[in-house]
Amino acid sequence: MSPSAGHETDFLALFGRDAEVEASAPGRVNLIGEHTDYNGGFVLPTVIPQRTHVELARREGRAIQVWSDAVPGAGVVAYTLGQERRAGDWADYVRGVTWVLQDAGFAIGGADLRITSTVPLGSGLSSSAAIEMSVLKALREAFALDIGPLEMARAGRRAENEFVGVPTGVMDQMASLLARDGTALFIDTRTLDYRTVPLPPGLELLVVNSGVRHNLAKGDYRTRRRECEEAARMLGVPELRDVTADELERVNALGEPHRRRARHVVTENARVLAAVAAMEAADGAELGRLFDRSHASMRDDYDVSVPEVDLLVALARQQPAVVGARLTGGGFGGSIVALVETGRAAAVGSLVASAYRDATGLTASVLVPAPEAAGESVRRQ
Repeated sequence: MSPSAGHETDFLALFGRDAEVEASAPGRVNLIGEHTDYNGGFVLPTVIPQRTHVELARREGRAIQVWSDAVPGAGVVAYTLGQERRAGDWADYVRGVTWVLQDAGFAIGGADLRITSTVPLGSGLSSSAAIEMSVLKALREAFALDIGPLEMARAGRRAENEFVGVPTGVMDQMASLLARDGTALFIDTRTLDYRTVPLPPGLELLVVNSGVRHNLAKGDYRTRRRECEEAARMLGVPELRDVTADELERVNALGEPHRRRARHVVTENARVLAAVAAMEAADGAELGRLFDRSHASMRDDYDVSVPEVDLLVALARQQPAVVGARLTGGGFGGSIVALVETGRAAAVGSLVASAYRDATGLTASVLVPAPEAAGESVRRQ
């Protein structure tokens, strides 16, 4: 149960009976490889301790009833299977999942769902994929669905793309299902091949949420994707993945903004491959340099950073224990990820958050290392 959830909103109080199934899925932080996934490229995410939990009980008929602690006072949302319609609210992620399952031929029935989460919304840490994957896992168990992890990841991406209307890639769903603590998940988003890569010894992750909430359903994200597709056509390739760093002269010949958008994607793919090599060589210093270059590219070429996030990155880089820092996630707000000497991340995060508050008046929250207040809600399943 979420720490904020009281007895009046437990499953029994909401639905008059006990849950039959429980499932959960984590949020993720992308170490490097931003805006490459929908261009057929490479990504390197890992999981965070914060998770989304689903309790579910089957019910007669075709009604779905769902409640979430993410929207206090919103009450239970109800809809009918086969009649899913986008409403522009948080429940679209649940509607999208049931719509995709039925369209794919999976037999599901009515259900009551209670969702609680410690993955902050709009933080660049994929709260949406955590909802999609936890709901899918609960439905899979409740209705004995024969669906594997990669098919689940594709289903979540389709729900987000075609129902919610956010043109994301498949990284978030794959990371939420397949990544493990202490490792990163190196994914080729074209083939969906993946393997784990160990995090460098002597370093730990720091994730700080800027408090500037993004919304990828708005137009800027779609604009970036469209610009990439246009740039690929100009370069005569199926996707920007098919352009290598050795071909930057061709990229630089494009007009604006396509030159900068394509340059980010091409160089970011190269940085992911270099980051994997650095991690496998236990070269934390090189990995930190790649983080810094990635942030500069997202800020200057892809135009997805904001001043508050740039400030957080700068404040982190001022700390001697930090070897690299960057915006993580889709941008337009959200969080940063930094590489910090082992045992120093919590202290550095506190210093950075304090300096950020003094400079902006905004409250930044340190998410990794996980605050002790996460308590029971960070349990695993």
